[in-house]
Amino acid sequence: MKVHNPFRVAFVATLGVGLGLLFIDSLATLSTILLYIGTALFLSLGLEPLVSWLERRKLPRWAAVLVTILAVLAVFAGIVLLVVPIIVEQVGQLVAQLEKVFQKPETFFQDAIQWVKDTFPLQPQFVDDTVSNLQDWILGLDWAAVGGGVLQAGIAVVAGIGGAFIVLILTIYFTASTPNLKAAVYQLVPASKRERFIDLAEQISDSVGYYVMGQVSMGVINGVLSAIFLTIIGAPFPAVLAVIAFFFSLIPLVGTLTGSAIIVLTCLGLGSPTTALIAAIYYLIYMQIEAYVISPRIMNRAVSVPGAVVVIAALAGGSLLGLLGALIAIPVAASILIIYRQVVIPRMNEK
Repeated sequence: MKVHNPFRVAFVATLGVGLGLLFIDSLATLSTILLYIGTALFLSLGLEPLVSWLERRKLPRWAAVLVTILAVLAVFAGIVLLVVPIIVEQVGQLVAQLEKVFQKPETFFQDAIQWVKDTFPLQPQFVDDTVSNLQDWILGLDWAAVGGGVLQAGIAVVAGIGGAFIVLILTIYFTASTPNLKAAVYQLVPASKRERFIDLAEQISDSVGYYVMGQVSMGVINGVLSAIFLTIIGAPFPAVLAVIAFFFSLIPLVGTLTGSAIIVLTCLGLGSPTTALIAAIYYLIYMQIEAYVISPRIMNRAVSVPGAVVVIAALAGGSLLGLLGALIAIPVAASILIIYRQVVIPRMNEK
């Protein structure tokens, strides 16, 4: 092919590359905002089944949205009011213990050595060497750097709270205007294909909504049963541990396992080895029941995804978008399967 104006071709090519780089840079700059929007859309689709259920009970749309949002806010406010006072109390106790450590570090380490020797069947020399190395490491820390890290962690917590507030506002807006948003998207589809597109879109949105409600239901079951069982066995701070069980159960695949490990370690560190052993046995049994009884009964209506696809989707989503990616990966995989089964396969079978 003969190029009549090399300068113009090179200029257009350079301009295209520049616009592409500008677009990629803009996406990177707006990544946090896009993450907020995606999270809010995901949550609003999760609340849609509850809103629709209230609408079927003769409530107007605005009243159903208001009741749903108030119920969600009430639940999280209750969790905050339950957990925050205990956390504040524990932080105060931790600060008091740290003051004692820095005032008399030798006494603290001697007590720690004696406790380890009395609690665990370890060789005395091994315990002495381990605690001595730990003492040298603590006393040799750069506390200015530690203070800077604590400050950065505090800034990250404040930013996280601000982000959560933004997501909450967007979720309320998207939940209230879901029908209008859907109608606006549907109008972009040609009239000849609009009915089929609406059918698929409604199936996908229902799948996402039922998935979120199903995951929350499993979290509630785990949290309530954990609160009852941990109270019975005398675990430390059963209410806080139950909240941990609830939130980690929202994470697919590894959430229940991770939350259970944290609870067992907490029982071991703040309780007794017997309490930790009983908790470990309970959660091993519960995870089997959840995997083979609770999860199939709750999630079959939400998403019908093969096990291998669930694992691959969760790993891929977690790698791309972290925790949010792991949460939305399964409904996204279900949506792709719906399109594959109802669009791609029929077209491939056409003669």
